[in-house]
Amino acid sequence: MKTITVRYFAAVREAIGQASEQIFTDASTLAALRDQLIARGAPHAEVLARGKAVRVALDHVMSDESLALPDGCEVAFFPPVTGG
Repeated sequence: MKTITVRYFAAVREAIGQASEQIFTDASTLAALRDQLIARGAPHAEVLARGKAVRVALDHVMSDESLALPDGCEVAFFPPVTGG
């Protein structure tokens, strides 16, 4: 079991209703963690659903969801950023 910090930003934070949380997980990858959060049901399932445009960072680095999830890491979820 790993202990990780999950941070939510912008519209993801607004939908979930909190900026961060510490969770215990057996997830081995970022994708597995996202699936675990989706399995919680609303609002996580709605905002993190597969097919939704959500970016993920592992320890402050934009990451592919296939990366391994190390113990003690920080994972951040946020919507894609657009500029003008």
